[in-house]
Amino acid sequence: MNIKDEVERQAINERHAQRMQRKKQLIDEKIASAQIRRGLIVMNCGNGKGKSSSGLGMVMRALGHQKKVGVVQFIKGAMSTGEEKFLRRFPEEVEFHAMGEGYTWNTQNRERDIAKAQAAWEQARKFLNDPTIALVLLDEVNIALKYHYLDVQMVIEDLQQRPPMQHVILTGRGALPEVIAIADTVTEMQEVKHAFKSGVTAQECIEW
Repeated sequence: MNIKDEVERQAINERHAQRMQRKKQLIDEKIASAQIRRGLIVMNCGNGKGKSSSGLGMVMRALGHQKKVGVVQFIKGAMSTGEEKFLRRFPEEVEFHAMGEGYTWNTQNRERDIAKAQAAWEQARKFLNDPTIALVLLDEVNIALKYHYLDVQMVIEDLQQRPPMQHVILTGRGALPEVIAIADTVTEMQEVKHAFKSGVTAQECIEW
């Protein structure tokens, strides 16, 4: 490396160090100003893949911190999934309730879908009233709300009346604006590519 290249390399490194120093200062200031501790409502919505997977990842994280977790799956339940099989190995730490009967286009029975969703919400309400449950995952609840299987105001009231340090994760497509409004963190998954559109069938480990 000649002298000119070495000087340029050092200049680049110095500019990088200055940028990172400024960035660290800003981030440290934001961290210092964030002093509130309370239970959060986290929503994963949108048409992209990964909403439930992200929620289940947070379930695993909570279990890693030796917290008790409650999982209620709306819509899903017609088939056993890998995550259900895994989490049922830890009955003392996590309660797992898959209470649907499958996708709405397969069930084709609105009244039965409503009854199943309402039964699932009764289980969800038990978790939301239990201060020993640190994290509640309400998987695909957005779909149950979108199709009016559940009363949205009832759901909002139950969520707002939960124990103050309890975290709740809501997943599913078609999130209603009034539910987004009460959530603390909302992430919309956007599809860029999906193997299914190229003719690849759904497979274990990836879809279930």
